[in-house]
Amino acid sequence: MPPLKISIITAAYNSEKYIKHTLESVRDQTYADIEHVLVDGGSTDETNAIIKSYPLVKNYISEPDQGIYDALNKGINRATGDIIGFVHSDDYLHDTSILRCVAEYLENNPNVTGIYADIVFVDNSKKVLRHYSSRSWRFSKFQYGKMPAHPSFFARKEVYESYLFDTQYKIAADFDHMLRAFKDPEFLFHYLPIITTSMRMGGASTDGLKSNLRINKEILQICKANGLPTNYLKIYSKYPSRLLEFFFTKMS
Repeated sequence: MPPLKISIITAAYNSEKYIKHTLESVRDQTYADIEHVLVDGGSTDETNAIIKSYPLVKNYISEPDQGIYDALNKGINRATGDIIGFVHSDDYLHDTSILRCVAEYLENNPNVTGIYADIVFVDNSKKVLRHYSSRSWRFSKFQYGKMPAHPSFFARKEVYESYLFDTQYKIAADFDHMLRAFKDPEFLFHYLPIITTSMRMGGASTDGLKSNLRINKEILQICKANGLPTNYLKIYSKYPSRLLEFFFTKMS
């Protein structure tokens, strides 16, 4: 049986500041069978020149899109791998063994549809600010606005053949996607106790009060659309635990 091929999808737009780190983190993986799919939204800076300088990037498109989830859907439709994961253009894989660990686990557990793991949030100097662990996550936590760390989610392609990102949601389509996939009785997802991704603070879902208000409004809509009872009190109750994650990371 041939090894599983992994497609990593990166959506970029005017990402010249950090995309080199993203590309290098995929290029330097010890796992061999990797396809890196780049979807650029028509950048006007040096993003495209940087992307073209990396030979691993053979599956590449640059054209206007309707936002990050539209771009990710384009990447999914172009992906040819058995497993699909995402590394955003501000982020990078945490170390060089990540994709090998993911592939080996799914090869050894053919009944498992995908894995989720941990991530860390970092500042511009790559200092770890917060450890986001998915270890204690359970399906019931969706109603509290909690999901496994999405950048740590690697799933077999059949998940994306069944569910693409719903682009009506501008900031929480990843929450919606995971909720629909995890709700599907045909799929089985396991936690893998590794840190897959270093994620820079300041992205669409971590960029201040305005983004928090919007993401929680969308989460409420998503839960209702999927028949999951919740309210704003439950959803906003997740923030004290996030503060504790910052605290314990700082103390460690």
